[in-house]
This record gives sequence, C-alpha cells and structure tokens, in this order.
Amino acid sequence: MSLVTSLYVGASGLDASTNELSVVGDNIANSSTVGFKSARTVFSDEMAQQLVGESGQMGLGVSTMTIQKLFSQGGFTTTGLSTDVAIQGNGMLVVKGNQGGVDGTFYTRNGQLTIDKDGYLTNLNGLRVQGLQADAAGTVTSGLLGDLEVGNASAPAKATDSITIRGNLDQTAPPTDGTFSAADAKDTSNFNTTMTVYDSLGNAIQLNIYFCKKDPATNTNATDSGEWTYHVLTDGGNLSVDGAGNTTTAGTAAEVATGELDFDSSGRLVTNNTTLNNFNPKNAAAPQKLTFNFGTGTDPASGGGSGLDGLTQYAATSAVSFVTQEGSSSGSLSSISIGQDGTITGGFTNGQTRTLGQFILANFKAPDQLQRIGSTLYTETPQSGSPTLGTPSTADRGSINAGTLEQSNVDISAEFIRMIAAQRNFEANSKTLTTADQLLAELMQIKR
Repeated sequence: MSLVTSLYVGASGLDASTNELSVVGDNIANSSTVGFKSARTVFSDEMAQQLVGESGQMGLGVSTMTIQKLFSQGGFTTTGLSTDVAIQGNGMLVVKGNQGGVDGTFYTRNGQLTIDKDGYLTNLNGLRVQGLQADAAGTVTSGLLGDLEVGNASAPAKATDSITIRGNLDQTAPPTDGTFSAADAKDTSNFNTTMTVYDSLGNAIQLNIYFCKKDPATNTNATDSGEWTYHVLTDGGNLSVDGAGNTTTAGTAAEVATGELDFDSSGRLVTNNTTLNNFNPKNAAAPQKLTFNFGTGTDPASGGGSGLDGLTQYAATSAVSFVTQEGSSSGSLSSISIGQDGTITGGFTNGQTRTLGQFILANFKAPDQLQRIGSTLYTETPQSGSPTLGTPSTADRGSINAGTLEQSNVDISAEFIRMIAAQRNFEANSKTLTTADQLLAELMQIKR
C-alpha cells in the first residue's frame, strides 16, 4: 500500500467519525422532542486490496453503511390533556394532509393532538388524524375509515320514558278522606315530591307526585298493611290534553297518571298497580308513554321481588331518597375521553355520553426503513413495506394512553459515550493523516 493510499484510509475514518458525530448530535438535539426516535450509525469496511506478491489483503478504510432508526419505546410524561395520546407498544398514528407542499399519508409517534376549527382531530401541524368514525347512534363500523371529526358532535334531546323513585311513605300518617282534588292537591294528600321530565323536543316539564294514604277500613286486600294512591300532576300549559283526553288550561293542574301502591306488615311493597296514561306534551311528539317505577313488589304479578328496592312503608317520616329519569334536553360537546382501545367518547352538557370514533394504528414489518421527513413524521418506503392498519390493542398493536405523551427514546448518557468514542476515533484517524504526511515529507528529503 502506498503512502498516498494511507491518506485516503485516514480520510475515510475522518468521514465516518464525522457522520457518527452528526447522528449523535441529532439525537441529543432531539432528546426533548415528543415521539422522536433515535438513530445509530452503522459502519462497514471497504473492499480490501490484494497485496502484490504477498498472500494477504490490505484494507482500504471504512464507510458509512446506513443510519439505522431505533424504534424502541420512549418514556411517558403525564400532561392531563385529554387529546394527548401515547402509544404503549407497537404502531404509529396515521395522519393525512399537506406537509411541506406535498399531500399524502404520514405516520408518527407524536401524540400531541388538538381539535381544529372545523372539529377535526389533528396534530399540531394541522394534519388530520385517521380513524373509524362513529355514526349518530355511537356505533363504530370498519367501513367509515377517514378523518376523525369529533368537535362538531351534539346530543339530541331524549324524551323521558321511565321514572324511578325510591323512598319511604310514613306508616303512621293519618289517612286522607279518600277524595283527592287536583285543585287542592296539597291539602288532600299526605306527601308530595317534584321531579322534571323531558319531551321529544327537550323541553323540561315539572311533574308533582302526590301520595294519599287510604283508610285501612277500606283496604281492598285484607293482607295489606297499608294502601296508598298516587297522582301525577303538571301545569295544564305543558299539555295538549291530560291523561284522560281532556283539554287543559295553563295555570291549572292537570292529572297525567294515577295508580295504587300496597304494602305488607313488614313495610314491603306488595303490588304496584300502576296506571299508565298517555303523556301529551304540547307541540312535541305525542303520545309519550311514561312508566312510573316505584319498586318491584313481592307479589309475583308485580315482579316477585324483595319489595324493598323502591318505596317502602315504615313508621318514619315520608321522604324520597332517590329520583331518576332517562330523558334529557339537547346538549353540546363538553369533553372527550380516549380509552386504551382508542375509542373516543364524547361527554355532552346534558349528561349524555356517546362514542364519536376510534383511532387506528399502522404497523410496519420494517419500521426502521421508514423515511424521516421532519416534524416527527415518516413515510413508507419499498424497504419498510406497506402498513397493516387496525385498532389499538388488537393483533400486535399497542394500546393508547390518554393524557400522556411518549418522550424521545434518546439515552443521553449513552449518546455522550458515543460522542467521546467518535471524537477519539476522529483524533486517531487524523493522526494517521499526519503520520502519512510526515513519511511523504521524509521521502521528499531523500530525493534532495
């Protein structure tokens, strides 16, 4: 090998060391970049030269074979933002849009997401996140893959169809005279409670429920320890007609429903002889059927239950401990939450919740062969293969951690060790150059 060849061997070492320092510097510079994946330099030796007249080969230096991307898991940081997501395991988020003047599909581990002005879930570059869109009923189907639109969701009004009441009716209360008057409801009843229901338009309608204890002497069933009637009233202005089909007047109480409650000597509800009337709210869908659930009676005809899961009759003050109904007014989106399977659930101002969509993740056979284009985005290449798409937590895809971000997988201490090694390697190769130069200078002196 000539001395000139030695110069080129040393120069190749300098180039390789420079490349290593560049890769290490890039890793360190992006150590705080969310979703960044580090890289390492892979070197190979150059083709060896056969020595003339000798049985051996002489190496001609080193070259950079490739810069390999390392897709190991990064650490997690909790942010508390509902739109921040991190992937635990394999897979990449899929985003679409214009990046650097080019429209296309891109892949990223950076889960810093937001909802744009048009209601779409995007990354901070404005690229739209891809997923499975849910329909108006909250059902996710595989045929609705596309931009995830979540910010424009709303919850329609839901008409009340069931009312549940739990509490106690005082067994020691004096019986009424048996004549209930809607016009004088408070004085002709023992106890009353108020609740709100909704019609098909989401209008809130107040109902007043009055309970009247019957005289034990008039009990229809000798085994009953107590019989009560209940009457459901509302302002006539809320209705087109009352439960009996009569025209109502605003400012006048109108009866919606009535029924009878029977209790045994242990205070348990025996029968719930509920009379269901048609509820006819004004200007809304009518008739609207209301079911009043006061509990499961012990009588088989009333469900054969314990008789203690609704209203009871004990020697204690009459009171209602629980009232619920299933209707609501219309509502706008107030919050979103994301599950580990990537399901996006919207919470609405009317208390309803509904599935809005679901993330998809892309897996590659050779993710280290993806092309890095900046902004923590990657594109597929022939070497990486085409992605396989699916929902999180399926096959070998990872799960979604909401409210967290995946940090870079750069190990600062390891990078500094690599930097020191590259620096020393650079110094050693520069020494090769200076030594070869000194020897060439000696040859020049011999000629003189």
